[in-house]
Formats: sequence, C-alpha cells, structure tokens
Amino acid sequence: MATIKKRRKDNSSLKKDITSYTVEEPTELLAFLLQTITNKSRNSVKSLLTRGQVHVDGEIITQHNHPLKPGQKVGIQSNRESIKQTALIGITLLHEDDDIIVINKDAGVLSVAANQPEEMTAYRQLTQYVKEENRKKRIFIVHRLDRDTSGVMVFAKTEEVKNSLQTNWKEIVEERIYIALVEGEIPEKEATISSWLTESKSMKVYSSPVDNGGKHAVTHYKKIQGNEHYSLLEVELETGRKNQIRVHLQDIDHPVVGDKKYGSVTNPLNRLGLHASTLAFLHPRTNELVQYHAPAPSTFYSKSK
Repeated sequence: MATIKKRRKDNSSLKKDITSYTVEEPTELLAFLLQTITNKSRNSVKSLLTRGQVHVDGEIITQHNHPLKPGQKVGIQSNRESIKQTALIGITLLHEDDDIIVINKDAGVLSVAANQPEEMTAYRQLTQYVKEENRKKRIFIVHRLDRDTSGVMVFAKTEEVKNSLQTNWKEIVEERIYIALVEGEIPEKEATISSWLTESKSMKVYSSPVDNGGKHAVTHYKKIQGNEHYSLLEVELETGRKNQIRVHLQDIDHPVVGDKKYGSVTNPLNRLGLHASTLAFLHPRTNELVQYHAPAPSTFYSKSK
C-alpha cells in the first residue's frame, strides 16, 4: 500500500457574511446564542441552528445543547448567504475563498453539461451561485467526477487559478482517496493494482498487464470491512486516469457495485458504489497543504458489515 502522506486538515467552512464570537466560559450553544444575540426572539435564534447557519470552529452545528469551551469561535452566517447556499441542488459547499470553491457532489449530478445544456450540473449551479454576488464572476472546471460518483470536487474562480491547478495537478495533489463498495469478499487487507489503460472508440476503458502503448495506471487499496457479499475499500490513486478505479477493480474480479459497464451484476445502493472522500493539495495562492473531506454515505458501510 502506498505511504499515506502527512497532511494538514482544513476544517474551515465558508467565511462569507459570517459574524464571529469568542466563547469566554463553558456553556451550551443555544444558551450562548441567546446571550449573544439580543435583538432576536428565542424562536428566531433556534431557527439559525435549524437552518445550519451556526458554525463552531468552522463546523456547522445544529444541536441546541452542543457544549462550548473557552476560546472556541462561534460564527453566525447571514440569512442572505444561507438562502443562496440552500438553493443549490445535489451539491454542498465545503469551502470557498477568493481562488477556489470545493463541493461535495451527490451521485446523479453531472459535473458539467453533456447533451442537455439546461441540466442543473454542478458547474451551472456554481456559476449562478457566484453571479448572485457579482454578475461578472465565473467558475472554471479543474477536474471532473462521473455523474454516478459522489464526493469532493474543486472548481477555480479565475482562469489563472484554473490553469495553475491543471498544469501542476500531478505535483500539487498530495492525496486522492475514494471509498468503494465492491462485489465479493476480498481476502487481502491491502494491495496495489498496476496496468496500462486504453480507451476504445466506444469510450470504454480497457486494461492490459503489459505496456501496450496505453497510459500506465497505479491504484492502491485497503480493505475497511466486508462480508461474503461485499467489501468496502479505501482506494488511493497514484495516477489519475479515466475510469481507473472502476477498471482496476474489475481486473481483480471485484467490480464496483452498480457498475454494469465494468462487470457488476448487483446494485444494492441503486447507484455506483464509488465516492471521492478526500482531496488534499497545495493551495494555488498560499502554497499551504489543504485537505477537504466528505464522508461516504452510510449505506456503503451498512451493506458491507
């Protein structure tokens, strides 16, 4: 298994239109908010929690009795920004700054438009999102996830940042980790798959154990848990080829569930069993190592217990 590189966690949430307060003594969240926000009724303050407008140290918290410790930062997001975000369908904002937007994309949502230009793709929604603030703003595509793959994606907010990320992608990306639910019981705790991938005219990717002029691809995986029917894997990409994980798991006779194109005969999730859980890379402006994470759906775990 490939060595997992050290990374710096980035637990920051969106920083736009957030008013921050510092906790000075132990208390619970609702009590703190009622003491701090004196111009709203108790029900209005509760609604801030329900709508996910309250952040503690950058994490959205909705529990009224969430314990607070001195020194923690409580942020309250404005109604305008909250309404703008909740208008997004099938995508959740994980982080936004002047250079990038990071999202968690649901399965079934296209990254960018294909044959249906009016479809509410991630790209189209984020374009509308930034134009709410400034009509001249744009969004730029850095990389893609398949429609039926969920998880972490990053978009650039300027063409300069997009070009920087794409040109240096191999050098700046420290980690790309997926969670995959696959058919059958995998005996190995961890292993590496290596092959050469070529794409046919019908847009299907084929794998060869020897160099046939295709693109070399390397995939590492660790088994998280499993039963006689399914195994749950943590998959780390050493290379980033089209359909790499799906093809490589077919190679070892354990295709991703729901992936009929690459050998699956079951679909217990009613979707593709592949989720991009972690992306860590050097920020294009600060050059600091940042990491964004979106947990895999709970059904991935329940099906493989």
